[in-house]
This record gives sequence, C-alpha cells and structure tokens, in this order.
Amino acid sequence: MSENAVLIAETRDRAGKGTSRALRRDGRTPAVIYGDKKDPICVSLETKELVKTIHRDAFLSTVYTVQVGSAKHNVLPRDMQLHPIYDTPVHVDFLRVSAKSQIAVMVAVRFLNEEECIGLKRGGVLNIVRHEVEMMVPAGNIPEALEIDLLNHDIGDSVHISEVKLPEGTHPTITDRDFTIATIAAPTVEPATDEEEGAVEDTDRETGEEETEEADD
Repeated sequence: MSENAVLIAETRDRAGKGTSRALRRDGRTPAVIYGDKKDPICVSLETKELVKTIHRDAFLSTVYTVQVGSAKHNVLPRDMQLHPIYDTPVHVDFLRVSAKSQIAVMVAVRFLNEEECIGLKRGGVLNIVRHEVEMMVPAGNIPEALEIDLLNHDIGDSVHISEVKLPEGTHPTITDRDFTIATIAAPTVEPATDEEEGAVEDTDRETGEEETEEADD
C-alpha cells in the first residue's frame, strides 16, 4: 500500500452521547475504528484538522493512516455524520483495510475531449446519468476517476460501462446490466416567448391591413 496521509487520534475511554458532546465542546470529533476481525477502538480527532482533510481530499474514497499513540491503523472512512446546521463532522466511522482488501467506493467520472466531441460540436447536449460509479477496488490502489473519451461520440450516442477502460483489478458493483453513464442528446428547441409570439401576431396583423388597403385601392 502506498504511503497514506496520517490522521492523529486519541483514544476515548467511554462512548455515549455525554462523552461525545464533551469532546465536541473541546474541538474534537468522536470516531470509531472497526473491522479486520479486530475489536473496535473508540477515538477522537481534532475537528479543525479533520475539516481540512475533508475539504482537501475525496474523503470517503481515500485510505488514511490513523495513528493512535504508537499504533497505526490503515483505514477507509465509511460513514461521516455532519452537523445539520454548521455542516461540520460530528462522528466518523473508519474501516480497517490492507493492501489486499477489496472495498466498495464511489469513483468519480471524468469526461475527456468535450470541446472536440463530434456530437457536442454539432449542438448536442451532454446528459450525465452518473457522476460517480460504485466500484470494487483494491484498498491500496483506489482510482482517482474513470476517464471517458467523448471525441468520437455523436448525437444519439450513449456511453455504457462496458465501453469504459477500467483500472486493473477493479469492477463495478452493478454486474447484472450494462448501465448507461452518459448520453449525447439532441439540442432542444426553445419555445417562442410571449414577446416573440406577440411580434409575430403584430406582423400578421399589419400584413393583413396592408392587403386590405391594396384591395380598396
């Protein structure tokens, strides 16, 4: 497993709402480390440092090393509860992993050559069905994104998961169908506005009046 970013944690002797509230008042976020057939460990992390990490990384799809005293745990964040008003973390669950662990993570989709895409240059619209795809991946080699080249796609084309070159050792968690990731849709024709319709009606009225005048002459 490649070297991971390190999060410094402290053990917390007791669990429960009262202890968690006290930790948050002191600027710390309660968390738990579990999995790998070992006992769970209750810990806490400095909230300010945790927030910086969350904003910097793809937090829920990045493997970290949580250091608790002299012990180090390679972990993947599996769940994060946020404050309903301040949007700050109030609790995090960490799953122990190893380089050989296969884990399910959401991997972002990245589109290449949008400006040169045949269909988009003809006025088509990129309709993104999935911005992320849930993948089974090695914990030691989580892909940053699935890259899809749009260069030769035209209006009416669909991009399915079977067309995407997947990183080695990975596969989508959905295996029973060839699901769509994006389509190149035909451009939509905007309906005329009330002002435009009024202008047409005025033009028709004027034309009718001119024809009447000519008939009188």
